[in-house]
Amino acid sequence: MKMILDERGKKYVLKPGQEFQSDLGIIKADVLDSAEVGDEVKSHLDHTFKIMKPNINDFIDIMDRRCSILLQKDIGQVLAHTGLGAGSRVVDAGTGAGAIALNFGNVVGPEGQVFTYEIREDFAEVARKNIDNFGITNIEVKNKNIKEGIDEDKIDLIFLDLPKPFGIFEDVLESLNVGGWLCVYAPYIDQAEISYRIAKKLGFYDIEIIELLERGLEVRQQGVRPKHVWLAIADTWYLQENYSYYLVDFSYNYFTIFLKKFNYFSYNLHLICKSR
Repeated sequence: MKMILDERGKKYVLKPGQEFQSDLGIIKADVLDSAEVGDEVKSHLDHTFKIMKPNINDFIDIMDRRCSILLQKDIGQVLAHTGLGAGSRVVDAGTGAGAIALNFGNVVGPEGQVFTYEIREDFAEVARKNIDNFGITNIEVKNKNIKEGIDEDKIDLIFLDLPKPFGIFEDVLESLNVGGWLCVYAPYIDQAEISYRIAKKLGFYDIEIIELLERGLEVRQQGVRPKHVWLAIADTWYLQENYSYYLVDFSYNYFTIFLKKFNYFSYNLHLICKSR
C-alpha cells in the first residue's frame, strides 16, 4: 500500500496495481508500482505527486466510514491507560467502520489478536473491507450481538461501545485475564454511573472519570489564538477519583470507563493502597 500527496496536501491511499485518477490528472499503475517512498511522480496534466508511506491514521482519514468514529485523542487515551502492547488479545464491541479495531490491531501486532463484534451486517461488511484494504490480518470481524455471549477468553482488554454495556459485565469478567481491562464508551452520564456501581459490585477496581481537553491553535500573521470553532466540543475526558477507570468524552457526550479486573492474591498492593 502506498500513499500519494498532491500539491494541495490532499492524500490518497492506493493498492498495488491501482491506477490513480483525480482532477489533477492520471498516473498509470506501473508508474506508481515502480516508485519508491520519497519519489515524485507526474500526472498526465504535469501535476506533481509525492510518494509517502501511509500509517494507520492516514488510512482511517480516507477510509469508508458510514458512521461516526472515535477521535484520535480518545483512542490514544484508551491505549495509554490500558498499556496495550504487542501480543495482547482484545475484544471490541460496536465495530462501526473499524477505526478503533484497526488501532488495536496495529498496536498488538502480528502476535496479538483483535476480535471485534458488530450487530449490524452492513457495518460489519464496511469494517471487513476497511481492514482488508489496510492489509492487517490479526483482526476478526464478527457479525454478532456480543450480548449473546463472548466467545473468547484470556482477554487483556474488552472495549464496549454499546447501549447498556453493564448488562454483560459478568460475561466480561469471565473472559478477562486477571488484571485485564474493561473500557466502556457510553452516551449518557446515568449509563456511566450504573456501569460504575455494577462494576464495583462485581469486584472491578481503579475507577476514575477523566476529562481530556483538546483545543487546536491557529497561527495567523496577527498572532496565535485558539481555534474557536472547537471551543464548543473541546471537552473530553472527565476525571473523578473513585479508584476505577472511567473515561468521559464530552465532545460528543460520550463517556469511557476503564475498569481493571480485581484479584486479592495478585493485586494486594492495590488493596493496601486503596480503601474500598
